[in-house]
Amino acid sequence: MLDKVTGVELLGYISAALLAQIAAGIVIAAIRYQRAHDAGFDQEAALPTSLKAAWAGTRAFRVRSRQSEDRAGNQVSFYLEPVDGEPLEPFVAGQFLTFQLKLPDDCGSLRGVTRCYSLSDCHNPSAYRITIKRSVAPVDRPDLPPGLVSSYLHDFVTPGTILQVRAPAGVFVLDEDILAPVVLIAGGIGITPLFAMARAALADQPEREIHLFYGVRDHHEQVFGTDLKRMEAQHPNFHLTIVQSDPLPGDGGAESTGPTGFIDVNLLSAILPATNGHFYVCGPPAMMASLVPALREWGVAEDALHYEAFGPASIGPAETLVPQLLQTPLVVRFARSGRTIDWTGEDTNLLDFAERHGIDLPSGCRSGSCGTCETTVDAGEVRYAKPPAFDITDGRCLPCIGAPVGDLVLGA
Repeated sequence: MLDKVTGVELLGYISAALLAQIAAGIVIAAIRYQRAHDAGFDQEAALPTSLKAAWAGTRAFRVRSRQSEDRAGNQVSFYLEPVDGEPLEPFVAGQFLTFQLKLPDDCGSLRGVTRCYSLSDCHNPSAYRITIKRSVAPVDRPDLPPGLVSSYLHDFVTPGTILQVRAPAGVFVLDEDILAPVVLIAGGIGITPLFAMARAALADQPEREIHLFYGVRDHHEQVFGTDLKRMEAQHPNFHLTIVQSDPLPGDGGAESTGPTGFIDVNLLSAILPATNGHFYVCGPPAMMASLVPALREWGVAEDALHYEAFGPASIGPAETLVPQLLQTPLVVRFARSGRTIDWTGEDTNLLDFAERHGIDLPSGCRSGSCGTCETTVDAGEVRYAKPPAFDITDGRCLPCIGAPVGDLVLGA
């Protein structure tokens, strides 16, 4: 009888323990959900279906052809087709591709290099197009080397070359509010995502009013000129303004007509009827740093102002994390690197934090869009100021835009 009672009691203890574990799991899940809710987004539902990655990891693409887009041959389009021969799923105009390359360093050893390039045309089920400008040393710093990846692509990538590519990504994409005019403002090679947006809008939103402002140094640097003129001639609601900052002397050809100088609010206000449209801006750092704040001051609503910079532009977006010095530092451990470092709050993201302490993490866009830096979270939690554009795998994080909530262990 004693053994029987002890067995019943033991079964009761086991059942109680199991129930306690289940209850604890429910509580923890509820707390995690509430944290996500309080942060303003649910990671599972953060991205529209149209922005989800079309495939995981990299996919092999073959260069089908290449085409020079300007007179100097410094801007080249590459047409890429999937090696597997499967049709390409539609992407959203404005998105980019991430390329993972193996290039020789100064010692001749191969090292991994990641770059992101905008898709430069609307969707084609058989091939993608990117358009890349050769990056040269600045005029005032001729001692600096030319761009590593752009030089490689221009000099060595020919039809037949195989490239490893991640799926289209990014949230710098055209909205679907066909009643609101769209204003596209491009500087230099920043035209690539905006040209794709214009083509997509004319195909899918033909009744929409579209203004494209395109800033170049002179008409020799202009790309897609024939297509732009055709679009303007065929679509009365497509308005093109080409602005040259340094026109060629004595050039009176049709290609050089239009305003001179730089795109600014004075120019925009003289042409646009109002500020009630959606504004999309893409260009070099100097342009972005001056124009985006000026558009805000002019009265463009924050939710109607969309921008993407190439290079280290600083334009003060409202959605970034800000440094928050902590009285008690958090502990961040990089498991594979064998480093444990105090997070004091002076960095805004884990990627900058890691690099500052000599820990090398892979990176690409540095804006939460490409997924190159995606890293395993072994323990702890990572927060973001806004939902990442990249669809993060469960149990992983994006160090480029994430910061620790508490003590953290990363697999890097």
